Amino acid sequence: MKRNPGIIDVSSVRQIRQWFDTYLDTFDMHDKELSENVTLKREHTIRVCNEIDWLGKELGLNEAELVMAWVLALFHDIGRFEQFRTYRTFVDMISVNHAEFGVEILKENSVLAMLDNTTEEFIYKVISYHNRPSLPDEETPECLFFSRLLRDADKLDIWYVLTSYYSRTDREKNRAIELNLPDTPGVSPGVYEGIMAHRVINHYDVRSLNDFKILQAAWVFDVNFHPTFKRLNGKAYLEMIRASMPESLQTDGIFAMIKSYVTQKISNGNSPCSA
Repeated sequence: MKRNPGIIDVSSVRQIRQWFDTYLDTFDMHDKELSENVTLKREHTIRVCNEIDWLGKELGLNEAELVMAWVLALFHDIGRFEQFRTYRTFVDMISVNHAEFGVEILKENSVLAMLDNTTEEFIYKVISYHNRPSLPDEETPECLFFSRLLRDADKLDIWYVLTSYYSRTDREKNRAIELNLPDTPGVSPGVYEGIMAHRVINHYDVRSLNDFKILQAAWVFDVNFHPTFKRLNGKAYLEMIRASMPESLQTDGIFAMIKSYVTQKISNGNSPCSA
């Protein structure tokens, strides 16, 4: 299958990376809260670039496909920076859809104008899909492949960021990460029903930090590639999320079920989406 809808040459890659760095320099790093969260998302972006490169190589992508994947990773969260500067939150529901906002920023700044129209529109489309609850069935195989690739790489690093934060005993509360949710025990009914149905949790059902952590664990139901499951398991991200939560037989059962799902996916070998 031809997976890359366009070629991005070396000079274009150089311009793209230069624009990214210059754009981030426009944010006031003397504003402590803004500075912390711009840095958080900048570092996340670079790590997603690394994760997607690793995942692409595991799946046997060629050089042109790896370049496309890198560009998608670099720009997937470009809307996050202005989102936080303007709204002081990363919660799309009370601000803007950060993926669609990012596409607007790229268009307004003509960042991809050096690419042919087909390649440019392909990049916009994959970025706009990366945070959707699910992907549209009617899309092309190329678009679905790169969308799944980006979504897996993004999840891997978000799990890293969250578990690093949860495991720090000396951490200061970051409301951008915890979404100002109350740290109360128990699991909301909508969250429990979703997890038992093996589906990604709807943000509207989240009522507490516990719910939010279960939502993060439930992302396994939207993992697409076998190497992603193996990396998730090897890094023990699920175990670290569980360790950050109060003792509860109900929560133990939820995480045992999720762990069993991941183990089965690994033992089954490559998923249908692995190539």
